Amino acid sequence: MPPIPLLLSAGEASGDMYAARLATALKQRLDVAIFGMGGPQMRAAGVEIITDYSEVSVVGITEVLKRLPSLRRAMRRLVDEAERRRPPLAILTDFPGFHLRLARKLLPKGIRNVYYICPQFWAWRPWRANLVRRRFAQALCIFHFEEKFYADAGVPVKFIGHPLVGNVTATLTREEFCKKYSLNGADRLIAVLPGSRRGEIAYHVPVLAEALERIGQELPAKTEVVVAVAPGLDLERLKATFPERMGVRFIEGDTYNAVAASNLAIVSSGTATVETALLGKPMIVVYRLSPLTAKLAKPLVKTKFFSMVNLIAGRAVVPELIQDDFTPQRVSEEAVKLLSGSEGSKMSLEQMRRGLAEVRELLGPPGAVERAADAIAALLQSGESNAK
Repeated sequence: MPPIPLLLSAGEASGDMYAARLATALKQRLDVAIFGMGGPQMRAAGVEIITDYSEVSVVGITEVLKRLPSLRRAMRRLVDEAERRRPPLAILTDFPGFHLRLARKLLPKGIRNVYYICPQFWAWRPWRANLVRRRFAQALCIFHFEEKFYADAGVPVKFIGHPLVGNVTATLTREEFCKKYSLNGADRLIAVLPGSRRGEIAYHVPVLAEALERIGQELPAKTEVVVAVAPGLDLERLKATFPERMGVRFIEGDTYNAVAASNLAIVSSGTATVETALLGKPMIVVYRLSPLTAKLAKPLVKTKFFSMVNLIAGRAVVPELIQDDFTPQRVSEEAVKLLSGSEGSKMSLEQMRRGLAEVRELLGPPGAVERAADAIAALLQSGESNAK
């Protein structure tokens, strides 16, 4: 018998990583030929990429309008290919603006949909959980509190835990990291994770560059800075944004070691905050959208906090500077407060580390991807049984 075709789709860098791991786990369990939308990590896992996620990766309401033609092209390619290959399942990874529409188009073609990593509708536009109920045969959630939210909406849901648990580790000591990147090993090392999308870089980097200059002026002892460059970003363009006199090191493909070696991380809100929490590293969370997108989105947000770390904990574990609060002065103030070396600073850092340890416990045990693969294999086999 030929391999079973499966559609697997991810629309951004973090989804590409999660979907790649799932593809590997599925191939260990089943004879499958996986195709869909993704990026370099899914390609490396043997997924046949029909359309690259770089064509559709965008954040913000107004920003989506500029990318509508490429979004439509990607949708058409996936639907046409699904119609040609007739996969029994489509496994869609987060990215709800695109994947909810894709699921609607696939259903009439007899393709059942699985939501791998449920969207955070509990935080904004909670009524969209009803769309998940109508369009998905199974939803797999990664945060403990999501299971009840989706179950209450009538969604067939399972809590699998977070795929990053057990997979986020440093391989170098601080000394080894500093030697590898020709750092002096100053008392203070700041890791900056500015984001992975072009829009995030455009809004974040100018503020971060000015904030780092302020921090260097405020702290008397030498402070070194490393910037973790996400896959697909233009390194030379990023370097040009930071003044040469700052001596910033740009790190590619070594984010976990960069964060683990640092005293403090300044992190764009998203998956990177969870990774930083799993490494137990104190952080300041930042984020900014276009003013119009922020204004349109504000009435839709239903949570007290913005960052995943604080949402998971249910309290303010780390400072979050969002939209108008994300200024060079505020970033500098928070960083200096945490890195000054005073007794108050030491107490704040220790309190933050305890909070991050609680967050790590709430993310569940290792093995989330394997549990997801088992659930998908069971759903696939149940479908085969029903067809006989």
